[in-house]
Amino acid sequence: MLLQKQRKNNAGAKPGRFLITINVVGSSGPIRFVVNEDDVVAGIIDTALKSYAREGRLPLLGSDANNFLLYCANSESDALSPWEPIGGSRGRNFVLCKKQIQPQLSKGGTEMISDKRSASWKAWLNKSLNFKISSH
Repeated sequence: MLLQKQRKNNAGAKPGRFLITINVVGSSGPIRFVVNEDDVVAGIIDTALKSYAREGRLPLLGSDANNFLLYCANSESDALSPWEPIGGSRGRNFVLCKKQIQPQLSKGGTEMISDKRSASWKAWLNKSLNFKISSH
């Protein structure tokens, strides 16, 4: 009976608030702040970046939330969707990391890399063959 009364009281209540902990990859300690269950992940990332910068933490991360991913620390799942509510993840501990951006190479760029590789082994070979043996 007591459970039914509590459920009736919570039915018209505002979304819950809870404390989350975000560990930033490369930082010395976590960031903690209170969020609403219906706050979206993109907003959480933005708030975390602002809090991180305000505290003067290193390394410098930047302020563009689109360059970061938020993972739930307690599960081995993919990154959370930026438009997903944070309350849907059922986690309270998260990891924030920067997206890995892979450069787009043109044909000229790949040729340049292959030239660099051939030059590096050629330099190594020349250096090895020119090795001088000195006597005592």
